[in-house]
Amino acid sequence: MVEDSNIKTKVSPFAVRENEIKTFDGKDGYVSMNQIIHKINIGHITDIHFTIMEIVNEFEFITSRQIYQILQKKGIDLKSQDKLNNKLEQLVKTKILTRYYFVSDEGTGIYRIYCLEKMGKYLLNSRGIECKWQPTDNTKPVSMIKKRLAGNQTIIAYLRKVDAYEKYKVKPTLYAKRLGKTFRSHGGVKLTKNGKSIDFIFEVVRRETDWENKLIERMQLYKDFYENFITNDSGFEKVPQLIFICEDEKHMAETFKTIVTNKLELEKIKLYFSTDLKQNSDSLENTLVEYVLDKKTNKYKIKEVQTKLLEA
Repeated sequence: MVEDSNIKTKVSPFAVRENEIKTFDGKDGYVSMNQIIHKINIGHITDIHFTIMEIVNEFEFITSRQIYQILQKKGIDLKSQDKLNNKLEQLVKTKILTRYYFVSDEGTGIYRIYCLEKMGKYLLNSRGIECKWQPTDNTKPVSMIKKRLAGNQTIIAYLRKVDAYEKYKVKPTLYAKRLGKTFRSHGGVKLTKNGKSIDFIFEVVRRETDWENKLIERMQLYKDFYENFITNDSGFEKVPQLIFICEDEKHMAETFKTIVTNKLELEKIKLYFSTDLKQNSDSLENTLVEYVLDKKTNKYKIKEVQTKLLEA
């Protein structure tokens, strides 16, 4: 597998592209549960396959590269990406998982995404593993899937590259008390070092249709959550740090501008920003930035955030 730091692309694979559609790449036809049970009995479907199913269930939509990296952190070394792809192919052929790829005006995407099928839910439930998957989950639009994939990548980067990493949550649930609404961020991690802890929650922003207005709606929820935060709200002992994961550096500025012009800054915390490609760095020490008002020019300038907890 190519190391993150050796990936030379200048455009995030999880950026939204023009006229992009999701294309089915799974298996048509019928597979019975008896056929699957037979494959389990003769050892063609093993505990590693079940671990893969659990990962897909937890992350909802995920690439094979992301699965491989999580397996490595779990201490499961399949030796190569190809061997994982063979196991994924088995799960797709038995309709335990299904697979999609993206097609846009720029061509066909370079990666496949995996998600559960009905048989996968049955098998996980048979082992007492909670699975809330519904068939309609697989109909989600491209922008929602790409937010999930970018959120996955960010979580995995912290899991693999930050010594202070303690735990992650794929979709932390937050509560906007005044509005009476619950909502989910696109990922969260807890970092702990020398007795100090901090929670990061990630809001992934994509240049989807009408994205500025969608961001405004999300920020109204965040503003409610932060303004009314008390200890242990949504499971956080202290106010979590919000980080926006954008498509590129220009998009960071566009996101910040949308927040400021609509007076949606947060009083309790600073707003931190990063991009998809920054997560490919060997270290995450210098991947967060903030926008600071220069009193001389009355303009905002970008400033790197120094966080010792992000040291490798």
